[in-house]
Amino acid sequence: MQASETVEISGHLMDTGILSRVLDDIREYGGDYVIDKFVVGHDAGDVSRATITVTAEDDEALQRLLMRLQTRGVNQVDPGEAETSVCEQDGVFPDFFYSTTNLDTRVRLGGRWLQVDNPEMDCGLIVDGEDASVRVYTLPMADVKAGMRVVCGASGIKVSVPAPTKAEGGFGFMESDVSSEKPQAVLVRQVADGMREAKAQGQKVLWVGGPGVVHTGAAPAMVALVNAGFVDVLFAGNALATHDIESSLYGTSLGVDLAQGRGVEHGHEHHIRALNTIRKAGSIRAAVESGVLTGGIMHALVTHDKEFVLVGSVRDDGPLPDVYTDVIDGQRAMRGQLKDVGFCLMVATMLHSVATGNILPASIPLVCVDINPATVTKLADRGSSQARGIVTDVGLFLEQLAGELVPEYRAR
Repeated sequence: MQASETVEISGHLMDTGILSRVLDDIREYGGDYVIDKFVVGHDAGDVSRATITVTAEDDEALQRLLMRLQTRGVNQVDPGEAETSVCEQDGVFPDFFYSTTNLDTRVRLGGRWLQVDNPEMDCGLIVDGEDASVRVYTLPMADVKAGMRVVCGASGIKVSVPAPTKAEGGFGFMESDVSSEKPQAVLVRQVADGMREAKAQGQKVLWVGGPGVVHTGAAPAMVALVNAGFVDVLFAGNALATHDIESSLYGTSLGVDLAQGRGVEHGHEHHIRALNTIRKAGSIRAAVESGVLTGGIMHALVTHDKEFVLVGSVRDDGPLPDVYTDVIDGQRAMRGQLKDVGFCLMVATMLHSVATGNILPASIPLVCVDINPATVTKLADRGSSQARGIVTDVGLFLEQLAGELVPEYRAR
């Protein structure tokens, strides 16, 4: 027997193309639809609203479709009450668990709407406590325990899409997903303004970086930004830290002299010797405190007592003693640093950018800088709809950003 539900969506449905994507999703999931009501905004700043009846072959298929539509900000007109089931084993959600989005989410239990803590995509919703003390929060599959109550199905859930911001004069902050032909000075200024605003509100700036930061010669610019207080947390892999330390110890990155732009004799050994030096010291912090490591990005982070989380991969040499080699432990460490983050800047890394995008709430402004536009596209495709990108050389970008935010760097 077919099942149906009436849903609604509001926003800039026409110019963003979101309505057509919603209708495509319905057909892709084997459903059908009837647009019951469509109110188009009159002026450019007005939102449009659509009410749609969606139909699927049975209730199970309908629930899956409703969950998919919520990733687009679509809600049921009459969501009812959330239903829960109890986990029967560690690390396994109950059947038909609600698969979360990274959007601001509320759950209706006992006639009350409860705000979900730490919204994150591809998790479950855990209901903890009773009556007035009840709370709902997201939890990844690996961390769920037997006996926990988990929300199942799409009933009793509403999501909210962050409202787009427009700068004065009608120029929106990174309006297109990927910016490659806009004046770079304007884009750099917008990123700098976003970072300043986060700091002014007492929030942290999170950076996600790849080894290209070092290879392009941009490490001094990033050090200046650390020293000026615009880097509060860094997520990276073994490579960025290793090549930064190699640069500090030997003046090379993967054996290439950064001052001359050419390889040096025995330079191919430098990264592994740098790793060995830090492993002998015991940690990056110990190497800084003992005077072994005297410069570079990692030195600046330690000196200013800033946080960093390094998560490795199967390709890593060494790795550095600070690197998480268990990716689940690494994910937990990354989640532990998200409190009070108000702005995220991703530079020259695809895998760590996607990994970070997966755990960030959609409410946190996210800018990705990469020479490859596919990196930003992949972020959006994986659900980080708030991601905006600048397609450029990361070295040039960081030089300009440091000049915008650090007056003494600009004047050097």
